Amino acid sequence: MRYPVELAARRGFMRRAMMLPLAMSMPSLVAAQQNSPPRMERRAIPSTGEALPIVGCGTWRTFDVGDDASGQARLAEVLNVLFAAGGSAIDSSPMYGSSEAVAGTLLTRLGAHGKAFVATKVWTQGREAGIAQMEGSMRRLQQPRIDLMQVHNLVDWRTQLATLRDWKARGRIRYIGITHYTSSAFDQVASVMRSEKPDFVQINYAADDRDAEQRILPLARDLGIGVVINQPFGGGGLLSRVGKQPLPAWAAEIGCATWAQVLLKFVLAQPAVTVVIPGTGRPEYMADNVRAGVGPYPDKAMCSRIVEAVGG
Repeated sequence: MRYPVELAARRGFMRRAMMLPLAMSMPSLVAAQQNSPPRMERRAIPSTGEALPIVGCGTWRTFDVGDDASGQARLAEVLNVLFAAGGSAIDSSPMYGSSEAVAGTLLTRLGAHGKAFVATKVWTQGREAGIAQMEGSMRRLQQPRIDLMQVHNLVDWRTQLATLRDWKARGRIRYIGITHYTSSAFDQVASVMRSEKPDFVQINYAADDRDAEQRILPLARDLGIGVVINQPFGGGGLLSRVGKQPLPAWAAEIGCATWAQVLLKFVLAQPAVTVVIPGTGRPEYMADNVRAGVGPYPDKAMCSRIVEAVGG
């Protein structure tokens, strides 16, 4: 099974929500869920004021299906659900196997390049290697211009950011950013934010992983840097754990019908967060995720209740 954590985490919700029988075709299943898709909210990118839909799609592992036709068909429906709800952000990386190529192929097949806010990363040492890698990403993504190019995990960030600034000035990319996936790197992340003031920072943040609240989110707000959140489900372990528990009655107060929505709304309760990018390879889970892009959002007291409920 390709997605054991995600499947286990949401199986209870699927039963309670009385989803259509699994014997139905995937297009029919997704069509039924899209009858009244929510139109998600948008937040301004601080450096320009451009409005970006607040729930996107990560591609790590989930889009790494290569030429598998059934896998690509399923992922095309994932993107259809995202776009139908008003979403646009798709985040990838050259280190994610075939994910860039699959995303590019599907965007072309769907005629959806104009609907997508495409983000990817450079992850190598040296100027020429960085340029070659980014050129490869543009070919795989079939994009003449990348919306957001990020220095992945701060690898050779001084060299790569210099190239990114040049490419931005030449119109090859629209925004530049830096990323990391672990709180142990936040000292360095904060230092680069202060010295370089990129358009975006991408970091980990979840109800059981809240270190970003202390430094990174306030700093991004003060410096006018957009924030992309990865691992909103705690890297998968959090959703798997809480998904076995009944959904508390108070979840309805913030418009949530599933634990996934609760965890995403916890992240989006932070005003410094611009967009959250939960990864999924299943259309029904994307349909679940995008509903977190519609308010209301938790206040401070509700966030504390969520933290307590998940044992964070």
